[in-house]
Amino acid sequence: MCSQDRIHVSLDGNRYRLLVDAITDYAIYMLDPNGIIASWNPGARRFKGYEEADVVGTHFSRFYTEEDRKAGLPATALRVADREGRFEAEGWRVRKDGTRFWAYVVIDPIRSPSGDLIGFAKVTRDLSERREAELALRRSEEQFRLLVQSVTDYAIFMLDLQGNVSSWNAGAERIKGYSAADILGRHFSAFYTDEDRAAGLPRRALEIATREGRFEQEGLRVRKDGSRFMAHVIIDPVRSESGALVGFAKVTRDISERVENQRKLEEAREILFQSQKMEAVGQLSAGIAHDFNNLLAAILGGLEILKKRPPADPRAAAILDNLVHAAERGTGLIRRMLAFARRQDLLVQPVAVPDLVRSMSDLLARTIGPQISIEEDFPPDLPMALTDTNHLETAILNLLVNARDAMPDGGTVRIRAAAERLASTPEGPAGDYVRITVADTGEGMDAATLARAIEPFFTTKEVGKGTGLGLSMVHGLVTQSGGRMKVASTPGVGTEVTLWLPVADVAVAPAPAGPEARTTAGSGAPLQVLAVDDDKLVLSSTATMLEELGHRVTGVTSASEALEALRAGPAFDLVVTDHVMPRMTGRELMDEVRRLRPGLAVLLLTGHADLDADDVDVPMLQKPFTVAQLASAVAGVAPRA
Repeated sequence: MCSQDRIHVSLDGNRYRLLVDAITDYAIYMLDPNGIIASWNPGARRFKGYEEADVVGTHFSRFYTEEDRKAGLPATALRVADREGRFEAEGWRVRKDGTRFWAYVVIDPIRSPSGDLIGFAKVTRDLSERREAELALRRSEEQFRLLVQSVTDYAIFMLDLQGNVSSWNAGAERIKGYSAADILGRHFSAFYTDEDRAAGLPRRALEIATREGRFEQEGLRVRKDGSRFMAHVIIDPVRSESGALVGFAKVTRDISERVENQRKLEEAREILFQSQKMEAVGQLSAGIAHDFNNLLAAILGGLEILKKRPPADPRAAAILDNLVHAAERGTGLIRRMLAFARRQDLLVQPVAVPDLVRSMSDLLARTIGPQISIEEDFPPDLPMALTDTNHLETAILNLLVNARDAMPDGGTVRIRAAAERLASTPEGPAGDYVRITVADTGEGMDAATLARAIEPFFTTKEVGKGTGLGLSMVHGLVTQSGGRMKVASTPGVGTEVTLWLPVADVAVAPAPAGPEARTTAGSGAPLQVLAVDDDKLVLSSTATMLEELGHRVTGVTSASEALEALRAGPAFDLVVTDHVMPRMTGRELMDEVRRLRPGLAVLLLTGHADLDADDVDVPMLQKPFTVAQLASAVAGVAPRA
């Protein structure tokens, strides 16, 4: 080598030396073939802590942990570098102060031009910060994995680009029924209904999520066992740091319970609305019934007094009888209206069921029309039923209307009755009952409809063609009468409603009061009576009926006038007062009378059952009433001679 070449080699060597010494982020140093340190750069000094004088001439194994030295790792590293031309690894290394750091190590063999091994070049980098970051990331990922796995109320899982399931959490297994082994690698369309798959909904869901950044929907999904549930679904695209789509995140929640609760809430709101509407109708009915009660009281009283004075024309007597009968039917109608408005209790009495049904024949025939025939079957020895006559009429009419609506093309309704002894059940005590059955040959009901048939306001009829109160009112009548009810139905065959009403403790029905009974006058010795009613028409009628019974009557139109009359007038024997009056009710007037005139008899006239049921010291007569009923009531409260 000439002097010029030696100069160039020297210059190149100096430049490389300067380069290595300028590097502080890497430890770069030389080892001889035996691993003895032959050089040391500032980077090695910076993160290993040794000065050049401390380490040059010592074995490089001093940087290894005790465990690695015992395992022979330093010698192995040199053998691998010599044999394979390179050794590369990551592991723990030790600083001068004994602290450890995570290092990336590369060892390359250095050979002479002839190929002889003359040493090793060793490069070490401190990766402690990177390793800590990786460990922190790994811990975070593990925590996130545990978090997702711990969620059981939501199905949270990943899909690949084709929609195949690539992860599965415990919530997904609980909600959908698949284990991870069952579903991983399968397409998520397995959760959709056949109808949704045929319509391409799974594919559209991924397309929308990709295009719009989110897909959200509520709909039916299918579990592993084939059962369906209502689900709230969200699909979000998952993208890499560069923005490339790498898959989808899918979150599903079972909202079946919420949807069912919402349905029940809507149903309850509808029932409340109907209840409020019916309450308003009931209040209106009560007001109308009260006014009609007053009119009927005046009409019935006047008619009975006229019947005591036979007219010259014989036909007039028959006309009067018809008028009385019509007024009595009006009384029954008013009682039904008051019962509907919950202003009057049932008037439970013995009822002859065959007679009641036959008396309704014309009404029933007109109600159901000529296309439907009615068949009756009543044994001659059928006992009396204990119930309210007018309400039983309404119940039978409701059942016939339901039967008619179930047979639009015509058919047959069979009304049967028989005596039956029933054992004790949760529906009622053991005892003797009259069983009334109304069966039709109509469309029938399926199990779901039958289960709700007696619910208030439940109806399968079109809007405006039914209130849904028919069967519930029938059930209410039977329950209040102490009986039972059963509805049986088969689609395409018909419906059968059976009512069991208690047997009355009489052999025959009580005979209705005849003309003689209704017009029997007299109620003992004549009394001085104070009559009170804010309706002048009713006051006049009541006073006339009392006078017809032989009493002397003073009439006033308010409670305040009655109190003035008691203070200033004659010594009255009896006060007969209406209950519903402005400013002071008849019950309040009774309390004042008892305070002013202890022992003075008071009789309340009312068309409502609105007095306290426990108020047993209130003598009361329901309006409208006959002369005979008034006479009996007066006799019950009048002072004894």
